[in-house]
Amino acid sequence: MAEKVRDVAFRAFLSMDPGQPLRGFREDSFFATRSVAILVTPDAPQRGAVRCWSGAGSKPYEGPGSAQQHSVLQRVRGDGIGLNPESRSSPARGVGTRTFAGLTLDRPRLMGIVNVTPDSFSDGGLHLDPAAAIAAGERMAEEGADILDIGGESTRPGAAPLPPEEELRRVLPVVRALAANGHLVSIDTRHAATMAAALDAGAAIVNDVTALTHDPASLPLVAARRANVVLMHMRGTPATMGKLTRYDDLPGEIEAYLAGRLEACRVAGLRDEQLCIDAGIGFAKSAEQSAALIAASGRFRRLGVAVLVGASRKSFIARLSRDEPSDRRLPGSIAAALAAVEAGAQILRVHDVAATAQALRVWQAIRS
Repeated sequence: MAEKVRDVAFRAFLSMDPGQPLRGFREDSFFATRSVAILVTPDAPQRGAVRCWSGAGSKPYEGPGSAQQHSVLQRVRGDGIGLNPESRSSPARGVGTRTFAGLTLDRPRLMGIVNVTPDSFSDGGLHLDPAAAIAAGERMAEEGADILDIGGESTRPGAAPLPPEEELRRVLPVVRALAANGHLVSIDTRHAATMAAALDAGAAIVNDVTALTHDPASLPLVAARRANVVLMHMRGTPATMGKLTRYDDLPGEIEAYLAGRLEACRVAGLRDEQLCIDAGIGFAKSAEQSAALIAASGRFRRLGVAVLVGASRKSFIARLSRDEPSDRRLPGSIAAALAAVEAGAQILRVHDVAATAQALRVWQAIRS
């Protein structure tokens, strides 16, 4: 099978040949939804080679495709994206949903970062006191944040895991206060217990860096509560992801993974306007790969949901510049934000709300 994978990814509701083995798939994740994401080599129609990912991060199956696979492939070769007619409907490809969590996406939206942590890479310790975190959230809302993303566990490279009990102690007072004041609140967590408590306290969005795969209870919980969710791509854990940056086709593999996670959410009952995807800048990506993903932000809109980019103050900025510390990366963060929106991103997750909002207003005025 050729190493260079064609720049095409699509979701399909496949009926596999009964005798076709599915080596490499987790049977529970595949057969529960009977859906996979597929990347096809340029010569797949001739050689019959396919590469399939389930939505659970399993290793790809590579081998001859069934007649149904080739039927689907032939239908999508023209535009690179296709759906089996049995699949549930979704918005037009290349456009994406026009709303997320009740927000219209007719203009770029800002998600303000409020880290209630002592060790986050950029602002660790600044908002560890609940009163300071609440004040920071109120200030960001005043500056133009549409969403306030509250996190209690650092997921910076090399970070150690935090018990959910401590995470809850940090975030719940902040979530409760900001939600009570009428703000759209997101909880940044990978733990189902924290998701549940934050939703009870008024959060409306779950932002999970593991795309609801870390905790087996998270997807059933989010679906049962009909919560909005941000699904991010990463590999490994914060402690190991720095060594997992090798890809044969960076955007294609990420798109395939996110397509699988979206399908799992849709099968669980979530609607496209409740779903958002994040390619995971800096999470198992080098500086050059992070830059390439920002430039490719628009391609992910063809998956039919909102696209978020979180590049603010991340280390790739320093690596592409002069190794500046996190508190001196605002210019690079603004450059990344504008490049992401130009490429098609609809939501920006940022530390510096006022500066980003001003940059967007001027950029939009110039473009119009």
